[in-house]
Amino acid sequence: MNWQEHLTVDPQICHGRICIRGTRIMVSVLLDNLAAGVSPEDILHSYPSLTPTHLQAALAYAAALARDRIIPLSA
Repeated sequence: MNWQEHLTVDPQICHGRICIRGTRIMVSVLLDNLAAGVSPEDILHSYPSLTPTHLQAALAYAAALARDRIIPLSA
């Protein structure tokens, strides 16, 4: 999956946060919902302009960040 095809950053939209291309839906909102246990079906129902591919792109973006960035965990 080439997540770059589905996500965009524009300083004029959502303060430059990464969003689903063509929307103002921030990737962080989708990831927060998934992390909270909201089903993909419920997310898609809440945001009718989204497709399953958009959710997959958001997850692929998060996976890329996890591979490239280390955030120390406190013991």
